[in-house]
Amino acid sequence: MSRRPRERGQPKVLVVDDEPDLLELLELTLSRMGLDTTRAQSVEEAIRLLDAQAFDLCLTDMRLPDGEGLRVVEHITDKGLDVPVAVITAFGSAENAVAALKAGAFDYLAKPVALEQLRALVKQALKVPEKPSTPSSYQLLGESPAIMQVRQMIDRLSKSQAPVFITGESGSGKELAARMIHLGGPRAEQPFVPVNCGAIPENLMESEFFGYRKGAFTGAEGDRDGFFQAANGGTLFLDEVADLPLPMQVKLLRAIQEKRVRKVGSTTEEPVDVRIISATHKKLPALVDAGEFRQDLFYRLHVIELAMPSLREMREDIPSIADAILRKLSRAQPARLDVEAVAALESYPFPGNVRELENILERGLSLAADPLKITADDLHLTPPPEEADSALPAGDKWPLQDYLDRVERAAINEALEKTRYNRTAAAKLLGITFRAMRYRMERLGIK
Repeated sequence: MSRRPRERGQPKVLVVDDEPDLLELLELTLSRMGLDTTRAQSVEEAIRLLDAQAFDLCLTDMRLPDGEGLRVVEHITDKGLDVPVAVITAFGSAENAVAALKAGAFDYLAKPVALEQLRALVKQALKVPEKPSTPSSYQLLGESPAIMQVRQMIDRLSKSQAPVFITGESGSGKELAARMIHLGGPRAEQPFVPVNCGAIPENLMESEFFGYRKGAFTGAEGDRDGFFQAANGGTLFLDEVADLPLPMQVKLLRAIQEKRVRKVGSTTEEPVDVRIISATHKKLPALVDAGEFRQDLFYRLHVIELAMPSLREMREDIPSIADAILRKLSRAQPARLDVEAVAALESYPFPGNVRELENILERGLSLAADPLKITADDLHLTPPPEEADSALPAGDKWPLQDYLDRVERAAINEALEKTRYNRTAAAKLLGITFRAMRYRMERLGIK
């Protein structure tokens, strides 16, 4: 059964999820890409819509009220619908991701959904042409001493071929710095391949990194290159390298040392020439001491360190960075922040750094009554827990229940902010179930 003909217009995307927060995030992001979205909140509703309308892409959660999102993937495959489908899985759910890929899904996203990964996935699925990458396409904004020092270091590192290890908090621009190093050096005309090491199911890692031969395992219908072959001649960026399991660390170390890789199912090795840039927000030396990361691999990766500053260390740059983000987000005349909004941003702690600032501005732009002016109220900033606690008088620790409620409310708000208001991911971060998270939010009046 082929796709039903439909009139030309905006590409249509079916989004299948029963979580309002995630639905809203997906719809806002897709609409800004010029896509028309349709919601479905159950498997049956999704199947009914797929049979009645034509879609260019389907994004479905794996956990739905009336069953698994895998049924949506299987329906598309069984009916022969020409609709690429990607699944959204809970963080670390390798079995779900593998099952979805075997059923016909072309890709997957892990929760909490990263907007950059979502956009890249959608562009790949819809074959939206990418703009050519040039050194001027990627810039670290700001004039603070911290960011100027980073730019100077990037200039020096671009002239070297030594492995670079980038440290910094989540959202501080580690991948951007890696791209600038690549584009400023002799490999600029060759591929830059970014890999999120924490997003790959462990049982798929070897084939994803090194490729595989036809027949190497069920579903391997042809030869396929891995990340190393794709980056041959260029740069391989290993983001969140601390999340690699120990068995994969051994194989990665050999590939880096020998500059050769063996595809799964092959008896021979093939040479590869890649520059390795790695990054993590975790304290890798502490993981080495704990036996969770190989010391020999650490020394192979940690040749030159580049430390990315947090947004808190460059507060004077927040207004200019915010203006640049608003120019990128606005289709016509860019919106402006009023004085109170700028002051609110300058006093906010930004645990998610520049990535969080972009999400806050995108939300503010969507909620602003005036499309050309964003107020402090439009930003919906959550007061930092530390400031909220310090504002309490010393004797305000009783009644005990009131004090504990304030502490719990602050912790939940912080977890929600760090996970871009994805309640499922926030519950995982807090170490509680989603049901407990929902109950606590209702009891404490958190919207």
